[in-house]
Amino acid sequence: MPKSQVRKKKVYTAPTDVRPTATAATRKPSPVWLPISAVALIVLGIGWLVVYYLSEQEYPVMAWGYWNLAVGFGAMVASLILLSRWR
Repeated sequence: MPKSQVRKKKVYTAPTDVRPTATAATRKPSPVWLPISAVALIVLGIGWLVVYYLSEQEYPVMAWGYWNLAVGFGAMVASLILLSRWR
């Protein structure tokens, strides 16, 4: 039985006008303070909410009432924003 021919595929090369620029590869790494402060904000936010719920809404600041939730969740959202800048 005759042997079938093997088709040779051409090697794909991306078009030169669509290639990413070299500036993305030359970005500097993140400063050391960025992940440290992001983790600190996450811990602070979770700690704030835990204290708020376990103290039956008397601590950390009783006069703020439900705004204590905004402070806790705001700290966690701020940490997510910082982590989005991390390289």
